[in-house]
Amino acid sequence: MSDCHRICVLPGDGIGPEVVAAALDVLRAVQAKSDVRFEFCEAPIGGVAIDEYGVALPENTLRIARGCDAVILGAVGGPKWDTVQPGCPRPEDGLLGIRKELGLFANLRPVRVYAPIASHSPLKASIIQNADILIVRELTGGLYFGEHATHAEVEGAGIGGGRGARAHDVMLYSEFEIERIGRQAFEAARMRKGKLTSVDKANVLDTGQLWRKVIHELAREYPDVELVDMLVDNCAMQIIRDPSQFDVIVTENTFGDILSDEASVLAGSLGLLASASLGQDNALFEPCHGSAPDIAGKNIANPIGQIQSAAMMLEYSFGMADAARSIGDAVDGALAEGWRTFDIASEETPASLILGTREMGERIAERI
Repeated sequence: MSDCHRICVLPGDGIGPEVVAAALDVLRAVQAKSDVRFEFCEAPIGGVAIDEYGVALPENTLRIARGCDAVILGAVGGPKWDTVQPGCPRPEDGLLGIRKELGLFANLRPVRVYAPIASHSPLKASIIQNADILIVRELTGGLYFGEHATHAEVEGAGIGGGRGARAHDVMLYSEFEIERIGRQAFEAARMRKGKLTSVDKANVLDTGQLWRKVIHELAREYPDVELVDMLVDNCAMQIIRDPSQFDVIVTENTFGDILSDEASVLAGSLGLLASASLGQDNALFEPCHGSAPDIAGKNIANPIGQIQSAAMMLEYSFGMADAARSIGDAVDGALAEGWRTFDIASEETPASLILGTREMGERIAERI
């Protein structure tokens, strides 16, 4: 009897349903060529869940996610829900909520340059040609999950002592949280080139000093991994100046969010980048891009990030490394043959080679 893997599918908002549909087509192609079976269980999250249930993460969605072997997420958010009053549900509540409820503490974001479209990057080919980075981001701590508060206008609160409102956001980390994500990063570096860059702001923040202390203590267990400390502002510069110096980067939640989006410039489009969010017992896979509401429903979004996220699911959740590689090879093959979506097409790309979301997914699926 073939293995059956239950997958919770959360299409979400904007272009989410379109890119998720393309990824599912690729997974069905994998299923047709193997002895495994995928069972897809769809549920709402984000803005569509707010419209239907009044909350961004309905209890039934969470129940389905917990009952499946892995979760595939499209994207959440859009201008329709950006104008709500404070205290009202927001699509992002669903994303942050499911990460926390499933205990997804490690976000892995690989960034590599696809040779056939290297010229699409705004950076020189000589700078990006050897770029291959894995960013390991702590996902359930720091500013995003610390205490937040806005205080009404009071005398002496503003600049210079005048009237003004005040707000605070707390960045809180424990040794346990840092060690947990650090170990994930050291293990990843051990499987790659053996170099780990730990990014913090230890010259200013107490959390940065604790981060560095814990990472250095952990490094004693990994003598085969070279550890480099780097301040976050310098790292932001070095990713653009000389990305080939990096192998694995580990950092806290907010820094990781910013640096991984910056690193997307290397590949040329956010639509190309995948991610895996891992916990002790659960895992969620999503592209790095947002919901892109301006192009939603137009069949022009790039599905490669979502498709590569599905490949990461096969590898990390199901132990199907060969099948994951076959998806990567299929993506490489489609790009090598000249097929492009609108975001990675150049002025020289023939119109006949520019595909929609659905069609690019089909080209990749047929190469499995």
